[in-house]
Amino acid sequence: MTQNLSSYYIFYTVAKAGNISRAAKELFISQPAISKSIQKLEDSLNCKLFTRSSRGVLLTYEGQILYDHVRSAFTSLNEGELKLRESIDLGLGKIKIGVSSTLCKYILLPYLEEFVHENPHINISIQCQSTNETLKLLDESQIDIGLIGKPSANRNLIFDSIEEIEDIFVANGDYLKNLKMRNINDDEILSHANLILLDSNNMTRQYIDNYLKEQDIEVSESIEISSLDLVIEFAKIGLGVSAVIKQFVADELKNHSLVEIPLAAPMYKREVGFAYKPTKTPTKALSSFIRFYKEKGILK
Repeated sequence: MTQNLSSYYIFYTVAKAGNISRAAKELFISQPAISKSIQKLEDSLNCKLFTRSSRGVLLTYEGQILYDHVRSAFTSLNEGELKLRESIDLGLGKIKIGVSSTLCKYILLPYLEEFVHENPHINISIQCQSTNETLKLLDESQIDIGLIGKPSANRNLIFDSIEEIEDIFVANGDYLKNLKMRNINDDEILSHANLILLDSNNMTRQYIDNYLKEQDIEVSESIEISSLDLVIEFAKIGLGVSAVIKQFVADELKNHSLVEIPLAAPMYKREVGFAYKPTKTPTKALSSFIRFYKEKGILK
């Protein structure tokens, strides 16, 4: 396309009006300016677009070919503007959220219920994967926002903390009694128990591994599982000692189906929050989502 959009819009308006004078009034520009624009367009296309008549101007054969396509283009643009206005008025939009399956079940889904109720026209896509994968998708701009544990390394991300989580070790009472019968003291449990852990790609698992290393605790036996729900269930049936997040087993601790194992050195609490790339022009849907959790007082 050798001409700018305004040249084609002038051509389109003149052809539709059939008169340069009427087109000038509609466009709020002078007749000489219109004539000059049409002449420039004809020179660039190397053909005549209009012939003069007693009533104004008529499209030539070549002009009619161009007009049919220009009319289609401007009709499409007008429809696009209309749909955009409707989208804005209704609050239409889409948000892609990355989150681990654990944080999705225990934090994101209950939290989303109110947001979806208040913003029914925003489509939410949730991609469940590890926190490390969520960070990668954020870096590549394949998702809009992620619910993650606060990353230790500095990244070009905005992180809004919404909650603190606490990692603990748990087992059922019978399993701990069996360890006692083997003369295993509380400070020896982690070294002798069958540890049930999330898989090594999980950020929570990496945090647990670092803790065990710092405390010089050598694990004798362990089971790796990809689901925290199964980690919890395996502890409840007495398969071993599970590393879990305390807030997510509150009911089990209360009804004593699981018992928290005392630690000589407690693990530090971790922050969980929403992370997104800084941008001067976030989408309206993403802006609504960020504003929602900040206005609801969830933000720490």
